[in-house]
Amino acid sequence: MTLHIKQAGVLSLLQDLGRYGHQDVGVTPGGPMDSHAFHWANKLLDNPANSAQIEITMGPFQAHFQAETSFSVCGADVELKLNGISLSPWRSWQAQKGDLLEIGYPSKGLRSYLAVAGGFQVSETLGSASSVVRDQLGGLDQQGHKLSDGDVIPYQSVKRHYTRTVTTQFIPDFNKMIRLGVLPTYQFHEFSHAARRTLFNELYTVTPEMDRMGYRLKGKAIEVKQQNFISEGIVLGAIQIPANGQPIVLMRDRQTIGGYPKIGCICQRDLNLLSQATPGTKIQFFEQDLYQAEAELQQTQQYFFEGE
Repeated sequence: MTLHIKQAGVLSLLQDLGRYGHQDVGVTPGGPMDSHAFHWANKLLDNPANSAQIEITMGPFQAHFQAETSFSVCGADVELKLNGISLSPWRSWQAQKGDLLEIGYPSKGLRSYLAVAGGFQVSETLGSASSVVRDQLGGLDQQGHKLSDGDVIPYQSVKRHYTRTVTTQFIPDFNKMIRLGVLPTYQFHEFSHAARRTLFNELYTVTPEMDRMGYRLKGKAIEVKQQNFISEGIVLGAIQIPANGQPIVLMRDRQTIGGYPKIGCICQRDLNLLSQATPGTKIQFFEQDLYQAEAELQQTQQYFFEGE
């Protein structure tokens, strides 16, 4: 009972929620770039929140189901087909043995998440199946490699069928300006008022230098008075400001320590939006209230981890 990959596309990786408890020895957590889409793909199928999925960056992706199951695809706006018949993302569907799933290039957004009922059954490395190519950890071969044409991924055949749809209020609108809430942490208060005004008043553009490790942005340079700080732990969403003043947002496969000055940290909710941004996308920063961000995160976790 397997998924047989016919076309793996540009970058397809097995991901669960990540590999935690090892950053002190330099192992990055990894995990899904868009945790919002990841959570919904599992929720639609009643999967445990940490069930492994395939993160498909760009596509195109094609695979044959070798056993009956239910599946869902959430994330970017993609053309989704089963045996040539168009389907909608952000809902659950049923597949039979031999069915061909096709996921095209995104018209908007960047990443899609494919989940099957019960999750993909793959071995864990340091407590996680998440693929981190740089660290050579996780994935189908437990060495972090991306999926390739011809790979076979086990799953359990599930005969219970789901017909569920994510309501539109929870589906991202990729036509909207991306606004990223910044928590005033790290060295925020060591930057000048002028530097902070620049961050919050100017538009920045996503450059082609973006991947699972970080997104480099381009815009009006942010003034940096001090460059050399003692290296410290790097959390998801940290905004580094190097000497050229152009922000770098650290993502899932980031390094675990760094000494660049950091003007704050983007809240988890908005990192999901950034993870779907393509080169040339305009973004705007705003100051996010810490307590509001914590409350929203707790509410999200309570919903998606309910009963676990």
